[in-house]
Amino acid sequence: MSNTRRDFLRGAVSATALGCAATITAMGQQDNTEKSRSAAPTQAKATAGRGPVVIGSVNAHPAACDKAMELLRQNTHPVDAVVAGINLVEDDPKDHSVGYGGLPNEEGVVQLDSAVMDGKTGKAGAVAALERIKNPSSVAILVMRRTDHVLLVGEGALRFARAHGFEEMNLLTPEARRIWLEWKETHSDKDDWIRPEADKAAKKTSWRRVDGENFTTGTIHVAALTAGGDIGCCTSTSGLSYKLPGRVGDSPIIGAGLYCDNEVGSCGSTGRGEANLQNCSSFLVVELMRQGRAPEEACLEVLRRVAAKAEPRLLEDDGAPLFDLRFYALRKDGSYGAAGMRKEGGIAVHDGTECKVIKAPALYPTKS
Repeated sequence: MSNTRRDFLRGAVSATALGCAATITAMGQQDNTEKSRSAAPTQAKATAGRGPVVIGSVNAHPAACDKAMELLRQNTHPVDAVVAGINLVEDDPKDHSVGYGGLPNEEGVVQLDSAVMDGKTGKAGAVAALERIKNPSSVAILVMRRTDHVLLVGEGALRFARAHGFEEMNLLTPEARRIWLEWKETHSDKDDWIRPEADKAAKKTSWRRVDGENFTTGTIHVAALTAGGDIGCCTSTSGLSYKLPGRVGDSPIIGAGLYCDNEVGSCGSTGRGEANLQNCSSFLVVELMRQGRAPEEACLEVLRRVAAKAEPRLLEDDGAPLFDLRFYALRKDGSYGAAGMRKEGGIAVHDGTECKVIKAPALYPTKS
């Protein structure tokens, strides 16, 4: 074969290879662009998709979020940062959804639940039906770090807290007692509880409607993403008010009340715990984000699944659930989102500059 012919063939092969490489590169870029579009968050990205970022339920604004962000700037572990923030709310007697001042069970006893999870290690710790200890989140983090277990309950959880020097106290504040007694005296006219005459003209406490009865649900959730990309989260609650003694909701159950994975992100929830327990909701939100869903859309999709499985007794005439349920999701890239079942609420977000509450949609917005 002549040199001229060899040179011609070499040139043709090289040109073909370059053309294929260019085509493959272009296809890859187009594919990456499509994937990026499909994964684009519906909420604005915090700090241009980087940490530190703190998100949480609305009652985390501003104290819990501010405290967690302050500690993140000091290179504090994200789980320690969110627990320190939540401690401030657990200590507040005016917040009747968590800790000191939380509303009691039907017998007037305050029982608290909490859980923490570390996205980097996958470790978790939790306590449930804990009495006389106002900071269950601080006990939960010790369960994670100082035991080979994940969940301690009741008397065992109290003994563990006592062994670590936690101070026991009466968690039923005068205001919480008043609200509990008002419920006892007004929720039925077929028992022996009678409201004092002097109180009958007073304004009745405003409770949220849950399952057709006067109960209050309340929980705090906070999650944090560090500048280095590590995620930690915590949930704490006094649970459903006037619950059966020993009732445990979703908050201390890993995968239901909260879930965290350093490769993807985290999710936590507030609202009807039984619905979360039946659907492993927080785990599912994280898995949907792993598949490329934006945080807000992942929350809405799980709400759709929960609604589809709700018992008939928990549905409105139009098929919408009677109960409310909310999810708060934080993704590895710093994007975040939230959604609720019935109420258009919000999500507390600290983007490194300030803590603010951003509106979040509801799957079935209430008409009122």
